Amino acid sequence: MRNPAFAIGQAAVLLLFLSTSAPEAQAQFGTEQEAKAMLNRAVAALKENKENALAMFNKGEGGFKDRDLYVFCANASDGTLTAHPHLKGEHLQDIVGKKGYPLGKVIMETATEGKIDQVTYWWPRPGSDKPLEKHSFFTKVADQNCGVGYYKG
Repeated sequence: MRNPAFAIGQAAVLLLFLSTSAPEAQAQFGTEQEAKAMLNRAVAALKENKENALAMFNKGEGGFKDRDLYVFCANASDGTLTAHPHLKGEHLQDIVGKKGYPLGKVIMETATEGKIDQVTYWWPRPGSDKPLEKHSFFTKVADQNCGVGYYKG
């Protein structure tokens, strides 16, 4: 005969596993709302102290690196990336999506202070080579064009 306490224990472990693993799967990647919220926090940080904000963006500190979400910024005057996990120092206007879309040029030409725009292109998630549809919110803050993108799918 089975031990009822053992069966209850097994059921409890199964329920615990199911309740903790399902939300993790949903939370594996950043969302549209989280990307927009991160950009709004980045704008506030830049307005408060630009040098400190750019350092935090580059280090991924202060909540400015979360799963596949990160802040990128470029000088509005010449397009040199001042914050990016891998492309700092490159020119934003030269960056094109993996299917040829000139996202960097679009951001440089259309970023407007006080207005958040969005650009869609194909780009691999950090740590992957497979391009996915990515949407980046962007804006101009003082002398910086900054954005945060999220992946669709």
